[in-house]
Amino acid sequence: MKIALLDSGIGLLAAAAALRTLRPDVDLVLSSDPDGMPWGPRTPAGVAERALACALAAAAHEPDALVVACNTASVHALEVLRAELEPGLPVIGTVPAIKPAAATGRPVAIWATPLTTGSPYQRGLIRDFAGRAAVTEVACPGLADAVERGDDTAIDAAVAAAAALTPAGTAVIVLGCTHYELVAERIRAAVAPTAAPDLELLGSAGAVAAQALRRIADRDGDRAAEEGTGGLTVLHSGRPAVLSPVAARYAEGRLVAASQAPARA
Repeated sequence: MKIALLDSGIGLLAAAAALRTLRPDVDLVLSSDPDGMPWGPRTPAGVAERALACALAAAAHEPDALVVACNTASVHALEVLRAELEPGLPVIGTVPAIKPAAATGRPVAIWATPLTTGSPYQRGLIRDFAGRAAVTEVACPGLADAVERGDDTAIDAAVAAAAALTPAGTAVIVLGCTHYELVAERIRAAVAPTAAPDLELLGSAGAVAAQALRRIADRDGDRAAEEGTGGLTVLHSGRPAVLSPVAARYAEGRLVAASQAPARA
């Protein structure tokens, strides 16, 4: 089994690690875009163009599914990618875990990039799924970029600023950017003094990984159980590459990097 993931940068590591945990044998193709990142400030058409280029580069390796492991790309490029690649290649998008967070009925904070915070997309998810839960949107300027650089000082500063905007008593934090999942425990530690004692952090990586495996099983039946080699292929703006040294700063990156052997063609 081979699964490709795309993102502008290392935010895809969270979903890749979740896939590796669920299926240690899975061959992974990680397609990111260091030449074009960050995607956030781009126009929707610009995001779709860069995401499609990453998707086509990954598709050339004949994966069984493609995971759009990026909230921004899922908002602006998912329809384009599906129109181009499905039904031959299942495309799975990423959605912030607002619905399960709100289902707890407890106070929720959504940490997201400044462009996503307050956007029609996020407000629509809150309207459709939040119900009566108290929801606070928290913009996190610079956090994704700091995670991408592996800049600990900048990460701590961005996390502290967002924690200061998170209401006391918050019981659930939705990690609305895939990069944030890589520093989840640092986020937990920053909000712990004022949050509910049993604070939950909800990312999307586990759900996205499980959905990708379901889509493959639904399409391929028994063939979906075919074992891979646990290999790893890395593409940077379409070029063969290896994981950046920054990836090793995060537990998810170390897990994914456990095999740098090429995935099967």
